Amino acid sequence: MEQRGLGGFFDSYLSTKPLFRNKAVLQSAHTPETIFHRDREINAIAGIMAPSLRGDKPSNLFVYGKAGSGKTLTVKHVARELKKQAVGRGIPVSILYLNCKLKKIADTEYRLIAQLAREFGKAIPPTGLPTEEVYKVFHSAVDSAGGVIVLLLDEIDELVKKAGDEILYNLTRINDELQSAKVSIIGISNDLVFLDALDPRVKSSLSEEEIIFPPYNAIQLQDILSHRAKEAFGEGVLEAGVLEKCAAYAAREHGDARRCLELLRVAGEIAERNNFDKVMIKHIDTADEKIERDRLMAILTSQPRQSQATLYAVVSISMKKQGMVFTGDVYELYKSVCGRISMRPLTQRRVSDILAELDMLGIISVKVISKGRYGRTREIALSVPAPSLPRMKRILEEALSL
Repeated sequence: MEQRGLGGFFDSYLSTKPLFRNKAVLQSAHTPETIFHRDREINAIAGIMAPSLRGDKPSNLFVYGKAGSGKTLTVKHVARELKKQAVGRGIPVSILYLNCKLKKIADTEYRLIAQLAREFGKAIPPTGLPTEEVYKVFHSAVDSAGGVIVLLLDEIDELVKKAGDEILYNLTRINDELQSAKVSIIGISNDLVFLDALDPRVKSSLSEEEIIFPPYNAIQLQDILSHRAKEAFGEGVLEAGVLEKCAAYAAREHGDARRCLELLRVAGEIAERNNFDKVMIKHIDTADEKIERDRLMAILTSQPRQSQATLYAVVSISMKKQGMVFTGDVYELYKSVCGRISMRPLTQRRVSDILAELDMLGIISVKVISKGRYGRTREIALSVPAPSLPRMKRILEEALSL
């Protein structure tokens, strides 16, 4: 009976006209032929990378800006065009892209160098060799390949968090040991203050050139959306005002183009799932709520237990009192939570560091205030809508087994 019911459901789904013509153009993995509103950045990156077409090593480049500002898309676009030129002219240029956020690829120095060596056809086991030996294999492979090699290290700040900045120093000094090849590094990061925390030697070597990507504004986002929407949807599928609403939501999120495209895609999926023949403004609101819920769930469940316990203390206090929450109150409740789950509490200084990390994730907002001769304290406010707090608390209680 259940199978016949599902058969009817799928028959009905397939018999209705789809809203999407090509959903893939709204997904983050899609690489468009034309990149809008980034001409200045494209030209700057191209100018820095161009010497490789003469066999010269380009300067190391550090690219940064907020999430969804088109950094990776633009760098990959320039790299792809450069590679076409190199191949057409018979110039030996290799371009390797690695996302440093990926586990088992870039979470240790060994794994990153092993992965780079594999890109040159060297078989290296996941573990077992001394790191120095892996470097030797990598150096040999690079020198054998010859020419100019450009390493694109996306989310490079994640690599440093996991493996330390010594790996960057080793990579930036690699040319001292090569005879036939020249290596250039392009680092990409969402963390605007990442460079400040690096060892001065690494900072000066890595950021020979720097490019900052500004956030998109609402008009630029609307333009990007308009071009993608024409490819993504059938004629007349979008209700008037949908693109403007999407762009306004994303502009509120620091001009995040990925969020903008995701919002439109999810709104289309919601409309299609509910048998609407148009994507309407109300579907944007529903999509925004769904994305925020999913994002929050992913962040909460992926945090270490110490971070979950700290956040649980913030949420619990926020639900009981109006206004700001203070670090001291959070720390006292956090210690109580640690006692309940048999976890050793961290120092208050370390908990303050965790609060700063949660601030960077956008879950809370931390403001340092001076109390004159009584020192300084931190005011904490949740950056999550009040109706979401009970759900947050339940998720954290389950994760902590409270």
